[in-house]
Amino acid sequence: MPITAHLDLTLKTEVLESAPEVLRETLADTRAFDGCLGVEVLVDKENPTHVVVVERWASMEQDAAYRAWRATEEGASGLGALLAAPPVLTHFETSSEI
Repeated sequence: MPITAHLDLTLKTEVLESAPEVLRETLADTRAFDGCLGVEVLVDKENPTHVVVVERWASMEQDAAYRAWRATEEGASGLGALLAAPPVLTHFETSSEI
């Protein structure tokens, strides 16, 4: 069953100019990862340091494989250097009951 992952980010103010390039590079790998159905980036209109990355995955297992890969040296990105606070990851599934 497909799932949606929300990665809620708080960026440092001083990296707002460089953040789009780092995110583009990071998310190119995300989009190319097996099972990724799409990625969208939402930027808070009132607070540009607040960014939510919305990822769609074919399955929870493929999402888990991606997260495990990101935790390796090969999968590491420059995203951590941009963050003012730890990211918050939430997984959602589409409800067929509502």
